[in-house]
Amino acid sequence: MNLRRLCFAVLTIVLVFGSLPISAQAEEINMTMWVRLISFQTQTLVDAWNANNDSQIELTVVPAGTEFVTKMGAAIAAGEQPDIASIDLIFTPVFSSAGQLIDITEYVQALPYVDDLTPAHMRLGMFEGRNYAVPTAVDGSFMVYNKDLFEQAGLDPEDPPSNWDELLDAARAITALGDDIYGYWFSGNCAGCLGFIHMPFVWANGGRFFSEDNSEATISNEPAMRDMLELFRTMWEESLVPEGAAVDNGANFVSAFVAGNIGMAGVGNFALPTFVNDHPDLNFGVFHFPGMDGGSASFAGGDVIAIPAGTEHVEEAWRFIEWTLSEEAQLEIYAANGQIPVRLSLVDNEYFEGDERQHLAASALAVGHAPWSTVFPRLFNDPNGPWLEMFQVGVLDGDIDGALEVAQERFTQIMAEG
Repeated sequence: MNLRRLCFAVLTIVLVFGSLPISAQAEEINMTMWVRLISFQTQTLVDAWNANNDSQIELTVVPAGTEFVTKMGAAIAAGEQPDIASIDLIFTPVFSSAGQLIDITEYVQALPYVDDLTPAHMRLGMFEGRNYAVPTAVDGSFMVYNKDLFEQAGLDPEDPPSNWDELLDAARAITALGDDIYGYWFSGNCAGCLGFIHMPFVWANGGRFFSEDNSEATISNEPAMRDMLELFRTMWEESLVPEGAAVDNGANFVSAFVAGNIGMAGVGNFALPTFVNDHPDLNFGVFHFPGMDGGSASFAGGDVIAIPAGTEHVEEAWRFIEWTLSEEAQLEIYAANGQIPVRLSLVDNEYFEGDERQHLAASALAVGHAPWSTVFPRLFNDPNGPWLEMFQVGVLDGDIDGALEVAQERFTQIMAEG
């Protein structure tokens, strides 16, 4: 942690907690909190809490992915669960549907700002109409574009595409500049990357991946799915994307854009500090993923926070969670460090003023989606899964009919296995 951030953390503790009433202090309780990554934001939250409460929280890193799911399930079964858990959004249904999280509906619904919390995270934190988790570290996907390339291609650098025709026209005009310049980038061999940036094109076009009750896949009979594949098949056929994108496993998911020869790419809020701080000469803008004829959507990623079943410290754990949602914490710890507030109304704040890119990136959560599925990783993140296969067969090989048919079969099979 550099000196500036250390000073900020100390100041945050003083400002946010300096006037905390003594009556709000609880008896000394030592709690554990599992996270998949200890970020500056998480560390600052816990440091502030520990400095001003008799109750203390100890952070433990459990690597993301299936390892987190396996360890959490085993710990709960053995009665060795943490008191608080920050969980990758997509894994929440696994835990809630298995009865491994505390039902916090009464706490959540008592929040005066409950309807202001990021909707996709709230939806995945629910099971059978009950609340089991709330958002804690959110990220949304969106498009970035190179304003200098837009201008060189005769496009308005202050007017990015708002529909698919404009997206294609911009990609064609930028690619026509030649000299190894391309209109668009995707990591064609990275399942998670492609989900993060291409699933929004389906949602923005009114499509979905599952039936209303999440019991069936709707891949093969979803027009928006075919439309999405046709859009990117056109880009690939016309060489609007670099040939090397086909084999990129995500290593260049963010870095490809900073090279300066890519017109547009999908990223998330996590990329903005890299662009702004490490590449100050990169003249870029931000826009939402558009639908075919307008509209917008985003993939809502990040983490939710929950209380694992079996803990004896439910009330104290909730007291910490509730504080993380407070306006003070959301502004002075989240927004002040470039992190998106989990309360939509707080996107308009003093820390985001002056940089419309940060504000627009944060606003993507208002149109954010995330599929509710207990087998999401096998469907969308697995390098051998049906989502990546569908994209590669449909876009890179050009067999859209075959891609949709096989994807439907494999989605159905995996969902039946549970």
